[in-house]
Amino acid sequence: MTESVGWVDSIEDAYDSGPSGQLSTTMDGTIVTINGTLLGWLDLSREMVVGRLRFADLLTVGGKLYHETHFAPLLSMEGEVSGVALELKSAAGKRMPVLVSSIVKHDDTGRPVLIRSTVFDAHIRRAYEAELLRERKAADLARGQAEADRARLQEALAVLQQALLPAALPKVPGVETAAYYHAASPDELGGDFYDVFAIDGERWGFFLGDVCGKGPAAATVTSVARYTLRAAAMHDPAAALGTLNAVLHERYVDGDPRYCTAVSGTLRSDLDTGRVVVRFASGGHPPPLLIRADGRCEFLLSQDGTLIGILASSQFPQTDVVLEPGDMLLLYTDGLTEARINGERDRYGAAAVQTLASRYAGTSPHALAEALSDVLAGFGPRLSDDTALLALGASSRPCNAL
Repeated sequence: MTESVGWVDSIEDAYDSGPSGQLSTTMDGTIVTINGTLLGWLDLSREMVVGRLRFADLLTVGGKLYHETHFAPLLSMEGEVSGVALELKSAAGKRMPVLVSSIVKHDDTGRPVLIRSTVFDAHIRRAYEAELLRERKAADLARGQAEADRARLQEALAVLQQALLPAALPKVPGVETAAYYHAASPDELGGDFYDVFAIDGERWGFFLGDVCGKGPAAATVTSVARYTLRAAAMHDPAAALGTLNAVLHERYVDGDPRYCTAVSGTLRSDLDTGRVVVRFASGGHPPPLLIRADGRCEFLLSQDGTLIGILASSQFPQTDVVLEPGDMLLLYTDGLTEARINGERDRYGAAAVQTLASRYAGTSPHALAEALSDVLAGFGPRLSDDTALLALGASSRPCNAL
């Protein structure tokens, strides 16, 4: 007869002091449970974390960016992710490489209610990867390692930048669309964004905006802005900007302040007449440029809202405009109007944009966007800010006449 074991490990103790970090969060990322192992790595108390912090708050800046743009969307779509490399940041600022696996838990009705995550210490793996990297750098030094590193960084930034923009604009009945994004530098992530998308059977949504700053922090705000405006598009444009304002203000009010400017709107086509009804609202953004088919060209100086994210509550008045067949509407970020010319003494300016656009009256959004892209390319290294362009036009002839 074997002797009984004098001490039996409890489930609670196995969870709290196991070799891996464990935590559970609500669907918005708020931490509801966390084990002692992970708290020890972070040098935080349970009271400082549970109900107060989101999982993303435990990560470094780079980790937060990857979590918002890749990890969280993939988890939402797939229901689970495994072995994703991230970095924790302790209370003292120390970084800790980890591998994170998460799974979404559902209630009896199938509604997602909880995210459970396991966090593994990846110091050994990171040390191994670092040693391999050092050896590779030494081998490549004679072949211009610095230039090779820069090229890889530019490629990674370009891929991430494209991930923040639509791959292609959809075909909108009765409406012609064209967009262009000009990066001022291949070494920095920009904060400009745009999109065109279907809302329902009759309406299409669009937006274009500009986030303050550059780099990973700006890219995170860009991602938040795009997802928020798309999700809020079922409401009117003013409500969509109001939702984005509330999200940005709540998220960044206690940390590094982040804000953006944007124009958000809807399109409704009359396929019999060829007219397109545009309703839009603006938050601190340069006014859209209306180009009539007969050559008239004017900025729509409608009542403008405040910068988005600055105040807890802001109003964003709406404006309606009807595009007749052949008319166009140009949205742009201030990288175009504030581009330096004449030895950096002057700016390109809104008047120059209006003059050029009037020459393309009655043509097409594609022709106008291409002409403006040539202008931006001609500025070369003088450009200090990225530029996004979105041109929308009522088709020259009603669809039923084609």
